[in-house]
Amino acid sequence: MKNRSQLWWSVAAVASAVVLAALWMFPLLWAVSTALRPEHETVSATFHWLPQTWTLDAFRKTLGAGNLPLWLFNSALVATLVTVVTMAISLSSAYAFSQLRFRGRSLLFGLAMLAFLLPFEALLVPLFRTMHQLGMINSYAGLVLPQVVSPVVIYVFKQFFDQVPADFREAAVMDGASPLRVLWSVYLPLSGNIVWAMAIVTFIGAWNNFLWPFIIVTSNEMMTIPLGLTQTYDAFGVRYAQLMAAALLGALPVGLAYAVFQRRVTQGFLATSGLKA
Repeated sequence: MKNRSQLWWSVAAVASAVVLAALWMFPLLWAVSTALRPEHETVSATFHWLPQTWTLDAFRKTLGAGNLPLWLFNSALVATLVTVVTMAISLSSAYAFSQLRFRGRSLLFGLAMLAFLLPFEALLVPLFRTMHQLGMINSYAGLVLPQVVSPVVIYVFKQFFDQVPADFREAAVMDGASPLRVLWSVYLPLSGNIVWAMAIVTFIGAWNNFLWPFIIVTSNEMMTIPLGLTQTYDAFGVRYAQLMAAALLGALPVGLAYAVFQRRVTQGFLATSGLKA
């Protein structure tokens, strides 16, 4: 009876996973199907799951119109800089909050965690005014700097550092290692999978960020791909095949990044939960 119950739950779990995967995949497959159609098929009154005529014209026209290559470069540069700086700040902050003893440590950590309760939208006006006063409107610095502080990443790293035996740090300190050397040589190698997981999540978040680039960017040449796609819509009108082609080209880099580092992301999240991959 117990085996039958376990089998039933296993079948139900697999069936649920298949249904959820199908629901997730359907919009993506439909976008691919639309991008591979001629424009006249996208507005046809007759419904077809697959293109009646397969063509890459939408991709060719998308790459030839607007500044898509430049927008992709801007997104890649901004997302990379945000990821690198966020990892450096978060690792250093988490190590200090976890392993160093200094006055006001608990208060500072509590203030950092309060950012969980403060939506980014509430900071738009003061952030914009600050960037304006610093002369960073419509610049890479203005795009990157407001995105580099992540309380979530700091919290995840601190929780992991708290679990590392204190003997590791004490041995390194006895050998004359500075706090930065201890972080680099002891804690960073131990947290490799978590760093990769948080880096990929941060990269994807920065790549897909629309709101802040929409506020800070004032020229077509500084746009990132999510913001540039709105200009593509204005240029293409109701050309749905080209719109889908532009969206797929914009999503392709982050999709590839996640596919390449999927195992490290999984191992990192399992490590944060105390489980083994």
